[in-house]
Amino acid sequence: MLFRRPPPRPESAAHLWPPIEGFIEAEERLGQAAEARGALAAGLYEFLRFGIKQGWACLFGGLMCALLIATYLWYPRDAVLARYDFLFLSALTIQALLLAFRMETLEEAKTIFLFHLVGTVMEVFKTHVGSWIYPEPSLFRLGGVPLFTGFMYAAVGSYLSRVWRLFDFRFTHHPPLAATALLSAAIYMNFFTHHYIADLRYGLFLATAILFGRTTVYFKVWRVHRRMPLLLGFFLVTLFIWFAENIGTFTGAWLYPNQLKGWSIVPMAKLGSWYLLMIISYVMVSAINRPRAMTRSP
Repeated sequence: MLFRRPPPRPESAAHLWPPIEGFIEAEERLGQAAEARGALAAGLYEFLRFGIKQGWACLFGGLMCALLIATYLWYPRDAVLARYDFLFLSALTIQALLLAFRMETLEEAKTIFLFHLVGTVMEVFKTHVGSWIYPEPSLFRLGGVPLFTGFMYAAVGSYLSRVWRLFDFRFTHHPPLAATALLSAAIYMNFFTHHYIADLRYGLFLATAILFGRTTVYFKVWRVHRRMPLLLGFFLVTLFIWFAENIGTFTGAWLYPNQLKGWSIVPMAKLGSWYLLMIISYVMVSAINRPRAMTRSP
């Protein structure tokens, strides 16, 4: 008697997060229904799927931005617990809940901790030299830096870790990790040394273009891998970080010197700094995930 093997379950990054694994088969049926309606319906479905995946990848960062806005609008000014301390404890709670409900993997939590550490060290230095300030009091702080700020950097690491898995990143012409690590170290050091010696950021931009100029990232939204120049991907993520920074300064979570007399939009020139920080973030995540080559036609 012959037995037919059941068809394999569709590949999905949802297998990594048990709470949403149950949606895989339902989502597959929905996708098949969209395909049956023609190319336009399939295209709209893939676009919707892209947005949902991005939203899931932004889970931690989105919750942090929501907290900044909510505490700005409704947190009592005379509360016993300072706003910054509430943000810090809320971020810890969110982190614990994501792990408890398995909506975040342990590897992602480790990445978040590493970003928290790297970001806090830079924050302590930058506030000391007056690059920006945190105008409100707090108990949980290191020097002039409330500890919730480390989670803002960690949100970037969380996003990159999740999006890497969700979209099954593959690459062509990816530079060696040793070279990207040296570039990342040089960028990080320049954030400190440019206050005392020449700012090397233009040379770092050039080095970034040389290393990643030929690199293409392939990302799988649905059935097939799409592609994009990796440098363009860096810029798009940087743009959204800049939007988030405007939310942070508008809500008074931190302020640049030119915003002390009244809020104004964060200068577009800050995109360069965030772009370089984006490179550091990417290199740290890529060292953990190890870029895989695209070996077949997309």
